Amino acid sequence: MPMIIGEIRRYLRDNNSIRVSRSLRDTAYKALQVKERLTNANSKEPTIEEISKELDIPKELILFALDAIQDPISLFEPIYHDGSEAIFVMDQLSDEKNTDVSWLENLSLSEALKRLNEREKHILNLRFFEGKTQMEVADEIGISQAQVSRLEKSALKNMKKYIS
Repeated sequence: MPMIIGEIRRYLRDNNSIRVSRSLRDTAYKALQVKERLTNANSKEPTIEEISKELDIPKELILFALDAIQDPISLFEPIYHDGSEAIFVMDQLSDEKNTDVSWLENLSLSEALKRLNEREKHILNLRFFEGKTQMEVADEIGISQAQVSRLEKSALKNMKKYIS
């Protein structure tokens, strides 16, 4: 396995399709030179605003340029090792919004919704995505609340077949 990872790293290094433009690199290197000069002159690290003012370049561009020249690191790069187990960059990342589980659930839900007829989709959209009551839905589409309840129940039952 380590040999494969080494080959992948070598391939990505040699065949990197992400290139930083020369002008962006030049901006970053100018910013680094100014940073070093100001640090030596003032005995403290300058702020991005000070570097921006010195170069007469917007601070957003300087931040973008400096970020662009940073070497990427592997998600499997160890950041801590206590002797028995290492903690990797990947272990420190989390995304509450886009987990594999929520992605799969959204995909299943989307596929199940496709299997409903237009009327059922419309009712579920009004009820669960727009938050309307059964009475509001009934008034909007011109049927009774009992019919909305039956159609909603039937649609959810049909969807459950495809989600489970």
